Amino acid sequence: MEQSVSNSGAVRIARETTVQGYIDERPLRADGTVAPPSRLTEMQWRIWALSVAGKFFEGLVVFMTGVALPLIVKEFDLSAAEHGAVGAATLFGILIGASALGGLSDHFGRKPLFIFEMILFAFFLVSIVFTPNFPWLVVCLFGMGLALGCDYPTAHLVISESTPTHSRGALVLAAFGFQAAGALIGTAVGYLILSNYPDLESWRWMYATAIIPAALVIVGRLFITESPHWLAVRGRKREAETALSRLLQRQPRYPNNVRLSAAADRNETRHSRGYAALFHAKNLRATVLASVPWFLQDLGTYGIGIFTPTILTAAVGHQREHAQSVADLVSNDLIAAKGAAFIDILLLVGILAAVLLADRLGRIPLQITGFIGCAIGLFIAAQSVGFDGGARMTLIFAGFMLFNFMTNLGPNAQTYLIAGEVFPTAIRGKGAGFAASFAKIGACLTAFLFPILLADLGTSRLLYMLVGTSLLGALVTWLFRIETAGLSLEAVGVEAAQQPSAQEAVQAAE
Repeated sequence: MEQSVSNSGAVRIARETTVQGYIDERPLRADGTVAPPSRLTEMQWRIWALSVAGKFFEGLVVFMTGVALPLIVKEFDLSAAEHGAVGAATLFGILIGASALGGLSDHFGRKPLFIFEMILFAFFLVSIVFTPNFPWLVVCLFGMGLALGCDYPTAHLVISESTPTHSRGALVLAAFGFQAAGALIGTAVGYLILSNYPDLESWRWMYATAIIPAALVIVGRLFITESPHWLAVRGRKREAETALSRLLQRQPRYPNNVRLSAAADRNETRHSRGYAALFHAKNLRATVLASVPWFLQDLGTYGIGIFTPTILTAAVGHQREHAQSVADLVSNDLIAAKGAAFIDILLLVGILAAVLLADRLGRIPLQITGFIGCAIGLFIAAQSVGFDGGARMTLIFAGFMLFNFMTNLGPNAQTYLIAGEVFPTAIRGKGAGFAASFAKIGACLTAFLFPILLADLGTSRLLYMLVGTSLLGALVTWLFRIETAGLSLEAVGVEAAQQPSAQEAVQAAE
């Protein structure tokens, strides 16, 4: 790209370039040296802040459900299978929504889906507060899951397609980290409501706390720009230039003029934009890397996350083993919620470490290390069955806290980040959506089967199974690795195509 230096030291574009070229561009000083990266513009920060909401609400709803479950089970007199259905409903909605709705962002654009998903979430959030029976409860949880599933690819894309390459990983993961903040706050809100309103229907107030924040997010999302990457790939060059100018608007004004190359990003459209393109030889390795480790990670993360209160309830020695009344039930639930909130703090610590290290050490090393750390944490927790009293609780807390830290340092964060980076722009929404949907198959299976397997197999055997899935996740990540740290979104597709095919990766391992 040809550049010239103005009297003020700013770079002027002498000819056309690409969307990411403008976003990544650094001004030159008067002596010709490259200046540090420009600060994010107001619009870039607004997009990031509004993307935070979806991850926050997911953590809030999913983990709050863990606190609400004992009350819901009691109020509707649910069987073990119905209990599992409540735990799995939101995750099944995410499974469907990520691909069925999130993939639509490749056709209709990022912004329309970004707005629609939050309207859908708010509708079912209001509805669940007034749900009269078990079937409608499941419908509402499923509906919220649809909206949150759509957010999986869409929120990632609106951030990654509007931010500089050098800070993309940190910004995406910082937004994703609010899933952990939502999990912690959801558990804390459940505890506070139970403490001040110890009633069987207090779970309704838990969900009601998110209604006003959701409405504010809807309004905010109306005023962001469409992704210039997406507009360029669709051949809407003039609109892409306008959106890019608005995205990069700053004082003093820079760049003064945006002129995109006529061929900018268009090379990505040579292959099909449908879901079949994910299994094209060019993209298959990326599809496996984005999907399979995420599936294996969700088996552990959602199983432990949702049912930490249940496991702690069974392990706490000073509570009543069988609740005889609503008061006993609330008391048991309060004890478990307090312990779960303490453990969930490590989710925040883990995601902070991921934000700091993802662009420095790379996605693949952190994902592999995280999977191995998760296995160690679950192994420690599994040893608790051989002990009583304080030793048992120490092992459970130590194991779960290590698991929460390592999963957010590694696979829980990195699988989300990788899925939104390894695919070309034309199919990025479908690729990230498919990966999230495939992952949520594991989450749904865990949420539905966990209470049944916990009763049939016991805590120890179940945790040993999750140790195995974590180690398998590390192996698959290594075999199909594609490192995206430091690569612009326009270069990722080329880099992935130069990697060995998925079949060659397996043959090399053999």
